[in-house]
Amino acid sequence: MQLIDLSRPLENSTFADPPGLGPKITYHSHGDTTNQILSFFPGIDAADLPGGEGWAVEEIALNTHNGTHLDAPWHYHSTMDNGQRAITIDEVPLGWCHARGVKLDFRHLPDGHVATAAEVEAELARIGHDLQPLDIVVVNTAAGARYGQPDYLATGCGIGREATLWLTERGVRVTGTDAWSWDAPFLHTARRVAETGDAGLIWEGHRAGMVRGYCHMEKMGNLESLPATGFEVICFPIKVKGASAGWCRPVAVLKGQPDD
Repeated sequence: MQLIDLSRPLENSTFADPPGLGPKITYHSHGDTTNQILSFFPGIDAADLPGGEGWAVEEIALNTHNGTHLDAPWHYHSTMDNGQRAITIDEVPLGWCHARGVKLDFRHLPDGHVATAAEVEAELARIGHDLQPLDIVVVNTAAGARYGQPDYLATGCGIGREATLWLTERGVRVTGTDAWSWDAPFLHTARRVAETGDAGLIWEGHRAGMVRGYCHMEKMGNLESLPATGFEVICFPIKVKGASAGWCRPVAVLKGQPDD
């Protein structure tokens, strides 16, 4: 089998998140931490350690939506399934997170476009995929190629309420995108809200979880390397008690092909 890493790294990146929301990673090298090790062993000094070195360690200040992560229904609203309490990331069923995958190629759709149910259905017909309950649906947008660039946050299409409900009605419980958000970039949504006065356009794909709870991954990588079908996705999240999301390292498993 072949394994394809579908994640982005946690890094001190300027353009992976809106200003002020990115992670802050402080790296402490082996030479910085010698005294930390020595504090545990009285009577030993630096000359007794190999090369006088301590350990490498990092301090990270981040939120649960930095890097590639899986959003729980709790992130979208306090309720799901038409009024039930929304589940948090530590309550997401593991069975949702390891299933057959399918990729929708929406790289041709313009930035800010909100994909419809008809467009999802047409893409599934084009690739010849019969959607089944618990299939993990990942969306390759134009944003994937712009990750790390100044225009990343404004690039790519989003998946609207109608399309999201179409998927969850058919039993899909985990989706994913290489864009910053499952919804269209806020820059474009803000313009439409200003033009129409319709606040219902804000986060419409996310808010669809109020009707049927589902999870989605954001800031995925390497989706362009995937075939449309013929793979599984494994995307178990880190268990953060009561949290709205958990970092994950999604992997695609392609059967019957040699591992790199």
